[in-house]
Amino acid sequence: MTIDGKGVAMFTGGVFPKLSSAWLQALGAEFKNPYMKGLESFLTREVELDKVLYPPLHQVFSAFDAAPLKEVKVVVLGQDPYHGVGLAHGLSFSVAKGVRIPPSLINIYKEVVEDVSVNTPSHGCLQSWARQGVLLLNAVLTVEQGVAGSHQGRGWELFTDAVINLLNAQSEGLVFMLWGAYAQKKGRLIDESRHLVLRAPHPSPLSAYRGFFGCRHFSQANNYLLKRGCAAIDWSVPD
Repeated sequence: MTIDGKGVAMFTGGVFPKLSSAWLQALGAEFKNPYMKGLESFLTREVELDKVLYPPLHQVFSAFDAAPLKEVKVVVLGQDPYHGVGLAHGLSFSVAKGVRIPPSLINIYKEVVEDVSVNTPSHGCLQSWARQGVLLLNAVLTVEQGVAGSHQGRGWELFTDAVINLLNAQSEGLVFMLWGAYAQKKGRLIDESRHLVLRAPHPSPLSAYRGFFGCRHFSQANNYLLKRGCAAIDWSVPD
Protein backbone atom coordinates (compact mmCIF):
# COMPACT_ATOMS: atom_id res chain seq x y z
CA MET A 1 0.00 0.00 0.00
CA THR A 2 1.14 3.53 -0.72
CA ILE A 3 -0.35 6.71 0.67
CA ASP A 4 -0.40 9.81 -1.49
CA GLY A 5 -0.02 13.36 -0.20
CA LYS A 6 -3.72 13.65 0.56
CA GLY A 7 -3.87 10.51 2.67
CA VAL A 8 -5.48 8.36 0.00
CA ALA A 9 -4.68 4.67 0.08
CA MET A 10 -3.78 3.63 -3.44
CA PHE A 11 -4.44 0.11 -4.69
CA THR A 12 -4.22 -0.43 -8.44
CA GLY A 13 -5.01 3.24 -8.87
CA GLY A 14 -8.13 3.26 -6.67
CA VAL A 15 -9.01 5.04 -3.46
CA PHE A 16 -10.16 2.02 -1.46
CA PRO A 17 -7.74 0.35 0.95
CA LYS A 18 -7.54 -3.41 0.74
CA LEU A 19 -9.82 -5.44 2.96
CA SER A 20 -8.23 -8.09 5.15
CA SER A 21 -8.15 -11.52 3.51
CA ALA A 22 -11.31 -13.23 4.76
CA TRP A 23 -13.45 -10.13 4.34
CA LEU A 24 -11.94 -9.56 0.89
CA GLN A 25 -12.71 -13.11 -0.20
CA ALA A 26 -16.31 -12.72 0.94
CA LEU A 27 -16.95 -9.18 -0.28
CA GLY A 28 -14.48 -8.70 -3.12
CA ALA A 29 -17.14 -9.02 -5.79
CA GLU A 30 -18.84 -5.89 -4.45
CA PHE A 31 -15.97 -3.76 -5.76
CA LYS A 32 -16.84 -4.78 -9.32
CA ASN A 33 -20.40 -3.53 -9.01
CA PRO A 34 -21.40 -0.23 -10.64
CA TYR A 35 -22.38 1.35 -7.34
CA MET A 36 -18.88 0.86 -5.92
CA LYS A 37 -17.26 2.20 -9.05
CA GLY A 38 -19.54 5.23 -8.76
CA LEU A 39 -18.62 5.63 -5.10
CA GLU A 40 -14.93 5.43 -5.96
CA SER A 41 -15.35 8.12 -8.60
CA PHE A 42 -17.20 10.32 -6.13
CA LEU A 43 -14.49 9.97 -3.46
CA THR A 44 -11.78 10.62 -6.02
CA ARG A 45 -13.49 13.86 -7.06
CA GLU A 46 -13.85 14.93 -3.44
CA VAL A 47 -10.13 14.43 -2.87
CA GLU A 48 -9.26 16.29 -6.08
CA LEU A 49 -11.37 19.20 -4.81
CA ASP A 50 -9.19 19.24 -1.68
CA LYS A 51 -12.08 18.32 0.59
CA VAL A 52 -11.10 16.75 3.90
CA LEU A 53 -12.72 13.36 4.39
CA TYR A 54 -13.08 11.31 7.55
CA PRO A 55 -11.86 8.85 8.40
CA PRO A 56 -8.66 9.21 6.35
CA LEU A 57 -9.29 6.93 3.40
CA HIS A 58 -6.59 4.46 4.34
CA GLN A 59 -8.62 3.82 7.54
CA VAL A 60 -12.02 3.37 5.90
CA PHE A 61 -12.02 -0.41 6.44
CA SER A 62 -10.33 -0.41 9.86
CA ALA A 63 -13.39 -1.97 11.51
CA PHE A 64 -12.93 -5.05 9.32
CA ASP A 65 -9.23 -5.25 10.06
CA ALA A 66 -9.93 -5.05 13.80
CA ALA A 67 -12.65 -7.72 13.86
CA PRO A 68 -11.86 -10.72 11.64
CA LEU A 69 -14.88 -12.15 9.82
CA LYS A 70 -14.90 -15.54 11.53
CA GLU A 71 -14.63 -13.94 14.97
CA VAL A 72 -17.55 -11.51 14.75
CA LYS A 73 -20.09 -12.05 17.54
CA VAL A 74 -21.62 -8.59 17.91
CA VAL A 75 -22.30 -5.85 15.36
CA VAL A 76 -22.66 -2.28 16.66
CA LEU A 77 -24.18 -0.25 13.85
CA GLY A 78 -24.18 3.52 13.77
CA GLN A 79 -24.98 6.09 11.09
CA ASP A 80 -21.89 7.73 9.64
CA PRO A 81 -18.44 8.68 10.94
CA TYR A 82 -17.70 11.61 13.20
CA HIS A 83 -17.31 14.69 11.01
CA GLY A 84 -15.27 16.74 13.50
CA VAL A 85 -11.56 17.28 13.03
CA GLY A 86 -9.41 14.28 13.90
CA LEU A 87 -12.12 12.10 15.43
CA ALA A 88 -13.07 9.24 13.09
CA HIS A 89 -10.55 6.43 12.63
CA GLY A 90 -12.66 3.76 10.98
CA LEU A 91 -14.43 2.14 13.95
CA SER A 92 -17.94 3.42 14.66
CA PHE A 93 -18.18 5.62 17.77
CA SER A 94 -14.47 5.09 18.54
CA VAL A 95 -11.66 7.65 18.59
CA ALA A 96 -7.94 7.16 18.99
CA LYS A 97 -6.32 7.37 22.39
CA GLY A 98 -5.50 10.95 23.27
CA VAL A 99 -8.50 12.34 21.36
CA ARG A 100 -11.23 13.95 23.42
CA ILE A 101 -14.14 11.54 23.91
CA PRO A 102 -17.11 12.72 21.79
CA PRO A 103 -20.57 13.24 23.34
CA SER A 104 -22.11 10.14 21.72
CA LEU A 105 -19.38 7.92 23.13
CA ILE A 106 -19.69 9.57 26.53
CA ASN A 107 -23.34 8.50 26.49
CA ILE A 108 -22.42 4.98 25.38
CA TYR A 109 -20.03 4.77 28.30
CA LYS A 110 -22.73 5.99 30.70
CA GLU A 111 -24.98 3.16 29.57
CA VAL A 112 -22.17 0.57 29.73
CA VAL A 113 -21.24 1.61 33.26
CA GLU A 114 -24.85 1.48 34.42
CA ASP A 115 -25.66 -1.74 32.59
CA VAL A 116 -22.69 -4.00 33.29
CA SER A 117 -20.96 -2.20 36.17
CA VAL A 118 -17.58 -1.47 34.59
CA ASN A 119 -15.39 1.50 35.43
CA THR A 120 -15.80 4.62 33.34
CA PRO A 121 -13.20 4.40 30.55
CA SER A 122 -10.43 6.97 30.44
CA HIS A 123 -10.17 7.14 26.63
CA GLY A 124 -12.31 6.57 23.57
CA CYS A 125 -10.51 3.83 21.65
CA LEU A 126 -12.74 0.76 21.29
CA GLN A 127 -10.13 -1.58 19.84
CA SER A 128 -10.50 -3.83 22.89
CA TRP A 129 -14.12 -4.46 21.93
CA ALA A 130 -13.20 -5.15 18.32
CA ARG A 131 -10.54 -7.67 19.33
CA GLN A 132 -13.28 -9.70 21.04
CA GLY A 133 -15.39 -9.88 17.90
CA VAL A 134 -17.38 -6.64 18.03
CA LEU A 135 -17.69 -5.19 14.53
CA LEU A 136 -17.95 -1.42 14.96
CA LEU A 137 -19.67 -0.53 11.70
CA ASN A 138 -21.35 2.57 10.34
CA ALA A 139 -24.04 2.45 7.67
CA VAL A 140 -21.98 5.01 5.72
CA LEU A 141 -18.19 4.78 5.93
CA THR A 142 -17.01 8.29 4.98
CA VAL A 143 -18.05 11.89 5.55
CA GLU A 144 -16.83 15.37 4.62
CA GLN A 145 -15.29 17.38 7.43
CA GLY A 146 -17.93 19.44 9.16
CA VAL A 147 -20.85 18.21 7.01
CA ALA A 148 -22.84 15.50 8.77
CA GLY A 149 -24.46 12.98 6.44
CA SER A 150 -22.66 14.38 3.41
CA HIS A 151 -21.84 10.96 1.91
CA GLN A 152 -25.22 9.36 2.42
CA GLY A 153 -26.81 8.03 -0.76
CA ARG A 154 -23.48 7.67 -2.57
CA GLY A 155 -23.26 3.89 -2.39
CA TRP A 156 -21.94 3.04 1.04
CA GLU A 157 -25.37 1.88 2.19
CA LEU A 158 -25.36 -0.81 -0.50
CA PHE A 159 -21.92 -1.97 0.59
CA THR A 160 -22.89 -2.18 4.25
CA ASP A 161 -26.09 -3.96 3.22
CA ALA A 162 -23.80 -6.56 1.66
CA VAL A 163 -21.88 -6.80 4.94
CA ILE A 164 -25.07 -7.36 6.92
CA ASN A 165 -26.35 -9.90 4.39
CA LEU A 166 -23.06 -11.79 4.65
CA LEU A 167 -23.12 -11.88 8.44
CA ASN A 168 -26.80 -12.81 8.51
CA ALA A 169 -26.23 -15.75 6.17
CA GLN A 170 -22.90 -17.14 7.28
CA SER A 171 -23.76 -18.12 10.84
CA GLU A 172 -26.30 -18.05 13.64
CA GLY A 173 -26.30 -16.41 17.03
CA LEU A 174 -24.94 -12.96 16.26
CA VAL A 175 -26.04 -9.87 18.15
CA PHE A 176 -26.91 -6.77 16.13
CA MET A 177 -27.16 -3.45 17.98
CA LEU A 178 -28.91 -0.95 15.73
CA TRP A 179 -28.62 2.56 17.11
CA GLY A 180 -30.67 5.29 15.47
CA ALA A 181 -33.29 5.22 12.72
CA TYR A 182 -30.71 5.18 9.93
CA ALA A 183 -28.99 2.10 11.32
CA GLN A 184 -32.31 0.43 12.11
CA LYS A 185 -33.14 0.31 8.41
CA LYS A 186 -30.67 -2.56 8.24
CA GLY A 187 -32.96 -4.62 10.44
CA ARG A 188 -34.93 -5.72 7.39
CA LEU A 189 -31.89 -7.74 6.28
CA ILE A 190 -31.55 -9.79 9.47
CA ASP A 191 -33.32 -13.05 10.26
CA GLU A 192 -34.45 -12.46 13.83
CA SER A 193 -35.19 -16.16 14.30
CA ARG A 194 -31.44 -16.81 14.01
CA HIS A 195 -29.91 -13.68 15.50
CA LEU A 196 -30.62 -11.21 18.31
CA VAL A 197 -31.52 -7.74 17.04
CA LEU A 198 -31.45 -4.91 19.58
CA ARG A 199 -32.77 -1.47 18.64
CA ALA A 200 -32.37 1.85 20.42
CA PRO A 201 -32.25 5.56 19.61
CA HIS A 202 -28.89 6.98 18.62
CA PRO A 203 -26.65 7.74 21.64
CA SER A 204 -26.13 11.37 20.59
CA PRO A 205 -27.12 14.06 23.13
CA LEU A 206 -30.12 14.86 20.91
CA SER A 207 -31.69 11.43 21.28
CA ALA A 208 -30.02 9.38 24.03
CA TYR A 209 -32.70 10.33 26.56
CA ARG A 210 -35.41 8.96 24.25
CA GLY A 211 -34.51 5.38 25.04
CA PHE A 212 -30.82 4.77 24.57
CA PHE A 213 -30.25 5.24 28.27
CA GLY A 214 -31.66 2.18 29.93
CA CYS A 215 -31.65 0.01 26.78
CA ARG A 216 -29.29 -2.46 28.46
CA HIS A 217 -27.98 -3.73 25.16
CA PHE A 218 -24.63 -4.75 26.63
CA SER A 219 -26.02 -7.10 29.27
CA GLN A 220 -28.62 -8.44 26.83
CA ALA A 221 -25.88 -9.25 24.34
CA ASN A 222 -23.81 -11.07 26.94
CA ASN A 223 -26.78 -13.05 28.25
CA TYR A 224 -27.60 -14.16 24.72
CA LEU A 225 -24.01 -15.15 23.94
CA LEU A 226 -23.64 -17.08 27.18
CA LYS A 227 -26.88 -18.99 26.56
CA ARG A 228 -25.44 -20.05 23.21
CA GLY A 229 -22.23 -21.25 24.82
CA CYS A 230 -20.12 -18.31 23.61
CA ALA A 231 -17.83 -16.13 25.67
CA ALA A 232 -19.33 -12.87 26.86
CA ILE A 233 -17.86 -9.56 25.79
CA ASP A 234 -15.79 -7.68 28.34
CA TRP A 235 -17.28 -4.22 27.85
CA SER A 236 -14.65 -2.53 29.99
CA VAL A 237 -12.10 -0.41 28.13
CA PRO A 238 -8.64 -0.95 29.63
CA ASP A 239 -6.22 1.94 29.98
